Amino acid sequence: MLSHRHDLMYGDIKLFTGTSCIPLAKKIAEYLKVPLCDRDIIEFPNENLFVQLKSSVRGQDCYVIQTTSRPVHRNLMELLILIQTLRLDSAARITAVIPYLCYARSDKKDQPRVPITARLIADIVEVAGADRYMMVDVHAGQIQGFFSIPGDALTAYHKLLEYLKKLKPGLTSPVVVSTDLGFAKKARNIAEVLDLPLAFVEKRRTGNDAKAEALTVIGDVQNRDVILVDDEIDTGGSMDNAIRILTKMGAKDVYVTFVHAVFSGNAAERLSASPAKRFITTDTIPIPEASKLLFGDRLVILSVADLLGEVIARANRGISVGAMFNE
Repeated sequence: MLSHRHDLMYGDIKLFTGTSCIPLAKKIAEYLKVPLCDRDIIEFPNENLFVQLKSSVRGQDCYVIQTTSRPVHRNLMELLILIQTLRLDSAARITAVIPYLCYARSDKKDQPRVPITARLIADIVEVAGADRYMMVDVHAGQIQGFFSIPGDALTAYHKLLEYLKKLKPGLTSPVVVSTDLGFAKKARNIAEVLDLPLAFVEKRRTGNDAKAEALTVIGDVQNRDVILVDDEIDTGGSMDNAIRILTKMGAKDVYVTFVHAVFSGNAAERLSASPAKRFITTDTIPIPEASKLLFGDRLVILSVADLLGEVIARANRGISVGAMFNE
């Protein structure tokens, strides 16, 4: 954390969280040495939500930490209502800290008569009263352009790369593999940092039901350990297919590396039954204890708390965030 003192731009840091990622919010608070502010979130019998702050935030720099994973619409509404509550209490500045953004895959009109829901989400976050946003590894870069307010689009791959660099010396002829061609650019950057060759799993999506058929591998994986990379795992179907095809093509151990553990449906059961050696992810989405038990020590969860905490500290003091990454 920053050790030198700068004049505060928007008052003291006030941290708030909904109910979606309380453990992560607590870690961020510990990093910043700032307590989480108390608030009530009550659900009435008609499923309407009520929020009340326990202290004034007038003139303060407020951050609402809320991931928008399942239950998506409950978590999204908590975020919006918390933001509006802070706005109506005269907060000086409000930042929506969204470790995982819902509807991020709905980022373009790729079929007739379909919405661009990611743009809608950006609009309603602004209308609720957010002055800024922070997001971690959004599915598509253009989503940043959906917001009219400034923000920080962060990546957790700096954390994952630290782990992979330590892992690399113990691997056999390692190769980075992208789960599909759509992730190829990011996978290439990861391979470049690790100084490793790159290969791809070619897959073809077959409809709107989130299912995809993995077809073949482009590149050499035979007798090599594989670092299989993606931004998120949802149902786990594509990843499971990729793991099995790589194994079939002669790969040795497969290390699955991803940021967001969405784990819809039976994804945890499916992946834990796969032949992958290890699953390396982050805590942008809380993973249920039952799912953790399925993986045992094959699951490694790296926290993004210090990343988000440091960016919050720098935003509060008006210091460059890019300098954290030598940018």
